[in-house]
Amino acid sequence: MENNIYELQYAMDTFYFLVCGALVMWMAAGFAMLEAGLVRAKNTTEILTKNIALYAIACTMYLVCGYELMYGGGFFLDGIADVDPAAVLGDFAAREDGFQGGSIYAGASDFFFQVVFVATAMSIVSGAVAERMKLGAFMVFAVVMTGFIYPMEGSWTWGGNSVFGMFSLGDDFGFSDFAGSGIVHMAGAAAALAGVILLGARKGKYGPNGEIRAIPGANLPLATLGCFILWMGWFGFNGGSVLKLGDIANANAVAVVFTNTNAAAAGGLIGALLLAFVLFRKADLTMCLNGALAGLVAITAEPSTPTPFVATLIGFVGGLIVVVAILTLDKMKIDDPVGAISVHGVVGLFGLMVVPVTNDGASFGGQLMGAITIFVWVFVASFITWMIIKAVMGLRVSEEAEYEGVDISECGMEAYPEFTGK
Repeated sequence: MENNIYELQYAMDTFYFLVCGALVMWMAAGFAMLEAGLVRAKNTTEILTKNIALYAIACTMYLVCGYELMYGGGFFLDGIADVDPAAVLGDFAAREDGFQGGSIYAGASDFFFQVVFVATAMSIVSGAVAERMKLGAFMVFAVVMTGFIYPMEGSWTWGGNSVFGMFSLGDDFGFSDFAGSGIVHMAGAAAALAGVILLGARKGKYGPNGEIRAIPGANLPLATLGCFILWMGWFGFNGGSVLKLGDIANANAVAVVFTNTNAAAAGGLIGALLLAFVLFRKADLTMCLNGALAGLVAITAEPSTPTPFVATLIGFVGGLIVVVAILTLDKMKIDDPVGAISVHGVVGLFGLMVVPVTNDGASFGGQLMGAITIFVWVFVASFITWMIIKAVMGLRVSEEAEYEGVDISECGMEAYPEFTGK
């Protein structure tokens, strides 16, 4: 009878991992729709191509080498399908806490859940460099980012390794990032910021006297759909990071994480909506969308310990921050068409720093040390990579291609061929 219970727990936790991974995979569609809606019509096909291609590149590079660098799972995942049922049952039986213990699940389910996180980090980059980057340059960077840069910082945090053999963020500093406000989101934003700095702004975004010119997206219904898809996928992103479902305590923890994730997204949207109305006297939809995403990013570092009301407040503050961050980056002439650096970078940092408010096991010093380590590594490594790509093949399309739209120059087709407007 005991073995049957252990087998059921193994199956339940493995299945839960896989379902949550599938939800996170669906976030790739959310990023694609959000970014396609926020760029101009003439650049839609290229942004969609980037999003679906980066997902494939991330899956392949993480399989080839990324998982090994991050967790030591073996290059090419040889042997991941091998399982000894007797050994698994023995692992359960040998634990003093038995059924109530930590997660034991299929190794392949762990890889699947981890690989979709890598793709999420890379998806953040695609929107920030939209409308003027060469498709080939982006693909080359995706190979390096998903195969090396992200797995390295992931190995120092979730992987439990020391940073270049010097110190451990978890053991020495008590750094905590439940589902990746810093490890995934801020890392993706750091890589994006490095690319945007070298790439420069879109033509016409800033006037000769420094004035900021709005460049509206072509399809706000599509952008809104993308936001809803991301909102839904985030339940897998945060909920799956509990890593276990098959007992009362962890099932309750999953329910709390789902509730807090939803509450923070709602709070973020409300915060951004209110601040945008105060500043512009209008209900700015794009700020609402980014506010919801900001709330989600903010709660991702610790969705298990706040009360739902506190989670709402964390999201609300994240929504306020993202509006200010978007406006500030614009004034600094850092052109981010979709607000990705503000949502995932600035609010990702906020999410890390607010963890100690509800989690006694984390400290502000440890969180700051972790944030600095992640940002410096990803930004510097990405900057060097972007510079090499720029020297070898160039980063930016020609002025003519940018004017006509990168759909034609990079993909040879338009997303909306029935319309002639650019």
